[in-house]
Amino acid sequence: MSMLLLRNVTYSTNDRKILKSINMRFKEGMSYSILGPNGAGKSTIAYILMGVIKPTGGRILIGDKDITELNITERAKLGITLLWQEPARYDGVTVEEYLTLGGKLYAGKEEVRKVLEIVGLPYELYHSRLVDKSLSGGERKRIELASILLLKPKYAILDEPDSGLDITVSDLIDRILDYLKRVGTTVILITHHENIAKKTEFSYFVCGGKVVRKGFSSEMVEYYKRGCGKCPLLEGMRDGH
Repeated sequence: MSMLLLRNVTYSTNDRKILKSINMRFKEGMSYSILGPNGAGKSTIAYILMGVIKPTGGRILIGDKDITELNITERAKLGITLLWQEPARYDGVTVEEYLTLGGKLYAGKEEVRKVLEIVGLPYELYHSRLVDKSLSGGERKRIELASILLLKPKYAILDEPDSGLDITVSDLIDRILDYLKRVGTTVILITHHENIAKKTEFSYFVCGGKVVRKGFSSEMVEYYKRGCGKCPLLEGMRDGH
């Protein structure tokens, strides 16, 4: 069974240490959350996994293959994809064209219909709409999520998938995780919300650029709820340190 690994990954910028010896392992077909407060370094981990930025130290591997130096395109070919916090906009492209990469990704009408319905966008109302400023941020986020479902990647990194969405987001995340599990995708969900992290199987709790604790998601959520209010490190982050 192949596994995506972070080994002693560090990242610094402007003499500031953002990540400090991060070790994580993501097994095939499981769902994970990287949980922690804002400013903990969670999105930096997502960008390093995708190849948006390169670590200052450490290695990234899939099984025995070292992918540390691979760029975004090369990692995408290995089945890694990232849902950005801020969805993209491509003026002049219809929703269906966007989802199928302009027809390069083979997908029938019924498959496009299915993923749009999973994210709560009726096919008849959305397949021919343009992905432009006429769509709300929440609609564009749902379209991005649909694109990941259609790709069926080996590894889906979902960076704050609930941001910009309405109160129906809990059921939406359930449907997305269920679909990705059925197609064998490993999910890595970045969040600071306990109720979202609890939907995954295993969690890494990150604070101050370090993995503070790891374990079953229900246990990590309880730790987060109990411990963070008294944590001096978190108080320092709140004060801007």
